[in-house]
Parts: sequence; structure tokens; C-alpha cells
Amino acid sequence: MKRFIGSIGAVAASALFAAGAHAQAVNLKMQATWPASLTLYENFTYFAERVGKISGGTLKIDAMPAGQVVPAFEVLDATHKKVLDGAHAWSGYWVGKNKTAILFTGGPGGTFGMDMIDAIGWMHHGGGIDLAQEFFRDQLKLNVFWYPILPSGPQAFGWFKRPIKNLADFKGMKCRQTGMAAEVFQRMGMQTVNMPGGEIIPSAQRGVIDCAEWIGGEEDRRLGFQNVWKYHYTPGMHENVTIGEILINGDVWKSLSPTHQEIIKSAANETFLVWWAKWQRQNADAIAELQQKHGVRILRTPPEILTEFLKTWDKIAAEESAKNPFFKKVHDSQRAYASMVVPAKRFMFPPYSFAANHYFPEAGAKPAAAKTKK
Repeated sequence: MKRFIGSIGAVAASALFAAGAHAQAVNLKMQATWPASLTLYENFTYFAERVGKISGGTLKIDAMPAGQVVPAFEVLDATHKKVLDGAHAWSGYWVGKNKTAILFTGGPGGTFGMDMIDAIGWMHHGGGIDLAQEFFRDQLKLNVFWYPILPSGPQAFGWFKRPIKNLADFKGMKCRQTGMAAEVFQRMGMQTVNMPGGEIIPSAQRGVIDCAEWIGGEEDRRLGFQNVWKYHYTPGMHENVTIGEILINGDVWKSLSPTHQEIIKSAANETFLVWWAKWQRQNADAIAELQQKHGVRILRTPPEILTEFLKTWDKIAAEESAKNPFFKKVHDSQRAYASMVVPAKRFMFPPYSFAANHYFPEAGAKPAAAKTKK
């Protein structure tokens, strides 16, 4: 009987503890820079869902789409001022404050040959996350915590109203580009126009622009590029590696328990991997639909354009390094990390095309014959 009563007491105590934990649940209001229609926003909602489940409901994130509290590109300052508890964004939007920001997306130019997993390796194991905290705290004087979450690359070169065969073909074309990629393309002879994603298709329909870069695959299909242009080129080097972020107000971050802080980091790490895998399949489905249903011609970007982009980016990065010590510090850190992992990976990994061409040959090559038992 005593044991039974003791069991009841333990159950009651557990229930009271659980009730108390839920009564003290932390709720964070965070806003994205993306509209709810994009898969990028789905990265955010997946993260919020995982935080809630992993924490047992003691930590909840109210994931809001762009514009719900502040305009999309004001989420960083709003997080600093605690108008928002946090944001889901992309550091390339902050280059107007300091061009070093682009390096925390990975940066234009393929990041010294690193792919997405190498770039996130630099962030976690090469000092990138620590440099980001230092950048926002000491360079921008903003009270925010920064963490990578969104692997939205590699991205396509873009959509064009007519075919392009070489660098000369796009000189003078008016194209929607953004951030430091636009600066590179301007140096290469393109006329660039910066506009939000929602304005691209109407501008294309009116003939205001001749070409545009957005993301590629599923995102471009959802935006409706296939309804205005039929020439889609890939790959690009402007965002071959590009990574989005979560931002949390610094005081809010410090007020969270160590457990809640680790839950946020763990959920972000999981989101990076699981969402990325799903997104790549979505892109594959979108490419098939664009070609088969909408008659889009998906073409290889002329190599000389990609090479010229790298050369031009290297010049711009060198110029910025000469006048911006912190840009140089981060850029040098990336190069040092890449100098180890890129040559090693090239030695250890077979080219993606090696087995791919064996099973799914390009350009009319014959596939391997299937072996059958006699």
C-alpha cells in the first residue's frame, strides 16, 4: 500500500513538473525574408517544428513569413532591436553594411572550389561560425547570435530570353541580379537590375529585363519563369555554395537555458541536412517538368562565362581585402581551409560525372549494357 501511494505521489510530482515546464515554455517570434510560398520558407517551418518536438514543447518558435512584422530586408535590424526575437535570412542581404557579409553565405566564386559540405565544414570546423559572431558583434555592432541553416545551392546561372553561346552574347543584356554577384556581372559587361523575387516575372513580361537569376529548379518553377522564357542555363558560379542563417537577438539567446540553446543548434543542423536532401529531389522533379511539360531548354552555361566570373570575383575580393581587414581575415580563413580539403577531396572522390555517365550518359553516349544470366 505504501509503495502504491508512493507511486501515486511520484506520478503526481511528475505531472506537476511537466505542467510547470509547459507553463514556463519559451516562445520566440521569428520572421523570414521569404514569402510562405517558397521552399526556402519550408526550411524555416521544418526547423520550428523540430525545435518544438525536441524540446517537448518547452521551446516554441512562431515562424512568420516575410513582411508579417517588418519588411523582408529589415529583419536583421529588427532582431538587433528586439522587435523580433529572431529571423531566418541570408547574409548576402547585409553587404550594404559591410561586404564581408557575403562570405558567411559561402560567397561568390565557388569558395575556392569548396562544395556545400566543405563550406559548412569551414563554418563548423574552420572557425567560420566564430568569425560570423565576431563580425556581427564587433564589425556591425549588432546584438545577434548567428547560425547556419539553409543550403540553397548550387544555383543555376539563370533564365534568358534568347540563347547565349559566349561571354559576348550577354554583354549589354539587362538582367536581374543581386548583391555582390551583380557587382561581378557588371564588371563582366552585363547591365544589372536588383529587384525582389516577386517583381521578376512581371518585369520579364513587360520586357523590362532580358534575363534573370533566382535560384533554379523548384523555386524557379514556383515563381513561374517557364511561362515567360524558355532558355535556362546551369550551372552558375555566383552562388555555387550559398548558405542561409538563423539570427536570434543576443539578449534573448543568453536568456535561453543551455539545453534550449543546444536544441536550437541541433535542430538547425538537422534542418540543413534533411531539408537539403528533400530539396534536391524537388529540384530533380522540377527540371523534368520544366522540360517535358513546358518545353524549357535547359542548357549548359558556356565555360568561358564561368571562368571569367571566377577571375572577376578574385579581382573584386582582392580589392575588398586591401581596404577591409575583416573581409581579408574571413577570406583568408576560407582559403586556408579550402587549401586542405579541396585537394584532398579531389584525390579521394571520383568525379560525379564518372559513374553518372556510366548509368545516365549525356550527349547521346550509350549506357552500359545490363548483364543478364544465360
